[in-house]
Amino acid sequence: MASLELKAMAIDVPGRAQGDALSFCLEPGQIWGILGPNGAGKTTFLQTLAGLRAPRSGQIHLNQRPLHSYKRRAIAQLLGLVFQERHDDFPATVMETALMGRHAFLSAWQMESANDIALTQAALVALDIDHLADRLVSTLSGGERQRVAIATLMTQNPAIWLADEPTNHLDLHHQVATLELMAQQAKQGKTLVMCLHDLNLAARWCTHILLLYPDGQACWGDAESMLQPTALETLFNQRLQTAWIDGKPFFIPAR
Repeated sequence: MASLELKAMAIDVPGRAQGDALSFCLEPGQIWGILGPNGAGKTTFLQTLAGLRAPRSGQIHLNQRPLHSYKRRAIAQLLGLVFQERHDDFPATVMETALMGRHAFLSAWQMESANDIALTQAALVALDIDHLADRLVSTLSGGERQRVAIATLMTQNPAIWLADEPTNHLDLHHQVATLELMAQQAKQGKTLVMCLHDLNLAARWCTHILLLYPDGQACWGDAESMLQPTALETLFNQRLQTAWIDGKPFFIPAR
């Protein structure tokens, strides 16, 4: 298990003069949904958590230690990231691509073990792509590639999952199946952080929410307190109607 603590951290969004400092902790078992309109800084936020971008100010601590003090290999053993957009031009099969998730745990020129292969095969089964194991990734549909990316993260098996639009390109069945899988990871003690555009997916699966506004303002807290129609209407500049299904809010754009 691992945790990330944000200490007065402000993300550095190009073209934006300032932004609220974020101070909170992302704990094991939590599922954080990052919500906001295009350009609010959701992807930048995830990249900053992953150590790929420096914050404008403040610090991020991974397991009570500054993130910047870790070597990249050590970070990759604790934290994994699924990008929203990927370039799969390298001629690799689905199995070979997913197996790359184990590279952070291998020394130079070390071959994957039987356990590494077993972890990868289990991930392909979990994402319903085991039948594609020998296919080149470049021949797959967008949704299949997305599931390969998530399978690679599952093979990596980090304590902290960062996912930028994990349901991107997925059909309805695989959206639900993927988020159920991620919820199971949280129940096992993983920390999950994901950018989402679908308010209803956030309401169904997230335990905590971070709202990012285009002007740099932010607010955060448990999902119930954050998913309020007035706050969401301001966030997205869109009137909403709310229904309740199985005790969860369901948001519908109002005409």
